[in-house]
Amino acid sequence: MVCTVVVDGFFGDTGKGKVVSFLAWADRPKIAARGGVGPNAGHTVVFGDHVYKLRMVPSAFVSPTTRLLIGPGVLVNPDVLLSEIELTGCADRLGVDPQCAIIEQKHIEADKTSSYLSGVIGTTGTGCGPAMEDRVARRAKLVKDEPRLQKFLTDVPLEVNEAVDEGEDVILEGTQGTFLSLWHGTYPFVTSKDVTASSICADVGVGPKKVDEVVVVLKSFVTRVGGGPLPGELSPEEVEKRGWMEIASVTGRRRRVAEFNFELAKRAVMLNSATQIALTKLDLVIPDCKGITSYDKLPRKAKKFVEEIEEALKTPVTLIGTGPSTHEMIDRREAS
Repeated sequence: MVCTVVVDGFFGDTGKGKVVSFLAWADRPKIAARGGVGPNAGHTVVFGDHVYKLRMVPSAFVSPTTRLLIGPGVLVNPDVLLSEIELTGCADRLGVDPQCAIIEQKHIEADKTSSYLSGVIGTTGTGCGPAMEDRVARRAKLVKDEPRLQKFLTDVPLEVNEAVDEGEDVILEGTQGTFLSLWHGTYPFVTSKDVTASSICADVGVGPKKVDEVVVVLKSFVTRVGGGPLPGELSPEEVEKRGWMEIASVTGRRRRVAEFNFELAKRAVMLNSATQIALTKLDLVIPDCKGITSYDKLPRKAKKFVEEIEEALKTPVTLIGTGPSTHEMIDRREAS
């Protein structure tokens, strides 16, 4: 039984939602707790015939027995949270820490009307930055003061730590990407706090000695939304030619694209103390991989790419995504 942290190794959009949903479905953890900033990050889960685009509810909702929690370090938009609870039907197993800060309409308006935040930085307009300012200034409204969320209140750090101490499986779900971190990213084109593995633990209330595994999610190519540097950025025409064009789930903006970046990946492994790598969207780079769920059946070109990553990063690639569905995944954890 392990406590696993799942974080993004690039600029977001690597498929953390798919990875968390797969781990939840395969392992049926006792608890999945969400850290990170707030509803400015979208996690897409393709499960069965449904596509879920989530910004608040943990992607582990696909496991019907998993308790879903939102840690005290997360900003909460009550409207978004309540709509996602209804969408996923998880009201009876979702808990929110009373210490979470609330995103109010004034924060959203400030985010969208700021020529610097929306124009220069290219934020998502979800109000997270201004809400985080109020949190730091100690004037934010907390979830414990929101009547609509009273029935979901719970002590998240206590629940998570008790589960870990009892030997239960626990997943801590991160948001955004390592290089959007306020401390480690491409400042000022970053999010409003740190989002590396150590901060996801702090958001949920788990000390570093209780973490067993850190899964860094790397997409088979690199994307980012908004302003800021993107080494090796491809032209829109080249992106279309390769079939790598993507639309961001929260903003609806077209993602900027570059080839897989080994140097960024190495640094992400270092910053997050990665013990495993989840490589996603391999099927978009090597189409012959589509839907394959056994490593042995991968074409040689795909295996060579995986081996190059493992050699360069000195970390095993234990999960390989070969399509958008939760179940289109190669699981190599036992082999590693």
